[in-house]
Amino acid sequence: MGLSQDIKNKAFELGFHAVGITTAEPIDSAYIQAIIRWIEQNHHAGLKYMSKNLEKRFHPALYLKKAQSVICVAIQYKPPRLPSSKAQIAHFALYEDYHPFIKERLNRLAEYIQTQLPAGYQWHYKAAVDTAPLAERALAQRAGLGFIGKNHMLIHPALGCQILLGQLVTTLELPADQPLQTDGCKECDLCLRACPTEALSPDGFFLTHRCISYLTQYSDDFAGLDSRVGRRLFGCDVCLLACPYEQNASMRQKSELAFYPQRTALEPNQILQWTQEQFDQTFAKSCVERIGLEKLKKNARICAENERKKQIGEKEV
Repeated sequence: MGLSQDIKNKAFELGFHAVGITTAEPIDSAYIQAIIRWIEQNHHAGLKYMSKNLEKRFHPALYLKKAQSVICVAIQYKPPRLPSSKAQIAHFALYEDYHPFIKERLNRLAEYIQTQLPAGYQWHYKAAVDTAPLAERALAQRAGLGFIGKNHMLIHPALGCQILLGQLVTTLELPADQPLQTDGCKECDLCLRACPTEALSPDGFFLTHRCISYLTQYSDDFAGLDSRVGRRLFGCDVCLLACPYEQNASMRQKSELAFYPQRTALEPNQILQWTQEQFDQTFAKSCVERIGLEKLKKNARICAENERKKQIGEKEV
């Protein structure tokens, strides 16, 4: 079958739902220029790390010296149908923290590759998730895992856009896959119209400072957008769920990524009374753990106030 196919088969065995291979050449110049313009116009807001290590972000061979190939993987995290919640948590955060999960499996994939190489063969690799300075979506697109949609997410035609990405950058020279031939989003703008804060600009820019996912994770200044946050305690799925590809995506066989449905039963006023111990018990080893209890309480106050105003309005009607 060849090493590339063996690698892909092993990736599926390890629980990834899609895998593709691309070169370690720089990403497309048009994409690079778009990112640079986005940063120059300060659309990255408080995500200052996005303006650092730009050359490395655009060129995998600078991330790993003498890199030849990038093995791109994806895990679908589409959850089962969920009940309505007074404190909504983005779907990816209903699972365990995916960063160590994906990285550990990429390292296991590398261990497997080692067993397939001649004894004494010298090669190197680096496992990366989205905290690494790599243009992961552009690389995944080039590896044939999907296309970057108007919601700025990678969209896999069959898996949708609730997917988590990882990369194994390596000095091995592997045959590269071709990008998917798709019509992309065409004239569809459902994600733009669905966004509660108009964070998806019609001109193609992503306005970070207006994004609920950014506001609830990285910012203490909601810039007058508090009322639009609604019941979103952590993150936001609106632009993903509005996508027809996501709506038509079937759930893949569950990975070993641990799922915590009890996180859908939280209430803002309950969280406002939490101790540090209660926070730790609920969100240990999760993506929510990173923002800390005080930030979560700030978000909960906004959710509680929005719910209070909604109930007053309903009574008045």
